[in-house]
Amino acid sequence: MPSPIDVPELVARALDLSRQRGFITSTRHETGRLLAALAASRTGRLAELGTGTGVGSAWLASGAPEDARIVSAELDPALAEEVQRIFADVESIEIVSGDWTAIETHAPFSLVFVDVREVMAEIDHLADLLEPGGIAVLDDFTPSPHWPPIVDGQVDSIREQWLTDERFVAVEMLIDEGASLVIATRR
Repeated sequence: MPSPIDVPELVARALDLSRQRGFITSTRHETGRLLAALAASRTGRLAELGTGTGVGSAWLASGAPEDARIVSAELDPALAEEVQRIFADVESIEIVSGDWTAIETHAPFSLVFVDVREVMAEIDHLADLLEPGGIAVLDDFTPSPHWPPIVDGQVDSIREQWLTDERFVAVEMLIDEGASLVIATRR
């Protein structure tokens, strides 16, 4: 079912930057609403790995409790600076300029949103960033009716690893007919 068209004001600001920058693959509204719902159940620190234009962080902030902190890492320093300006009046969000490991000093996290495939492959490292009961949300998978999941004629080993790792209870969710995500809760 499609999401309502209206989005929170902070999400709208991040989407405006996304359009200005020519990004066409920002976080889907359906994924964003899921992030907001999950963030509403979290305390402590939340993270986004792969800030982009900040759409994911904005969705997290739209649902997170007031005392939650959101840390997001962006590799491109100029883009990180632009996103920092969008969130300048939001004390609960910190944008870190650097690769995703730059947020390690803020761990452990109760929720981590990962929107970069190369980072998803670092399951051991990501598991160490999550507190027990912490949730990893991994975005941008192509649905597969097969097991193991097959995409473009090859096994999607990253998805397979997250769905079978004994440190997690995980599920793949269809976001729309062409997109899915994985939610993995740390045991």
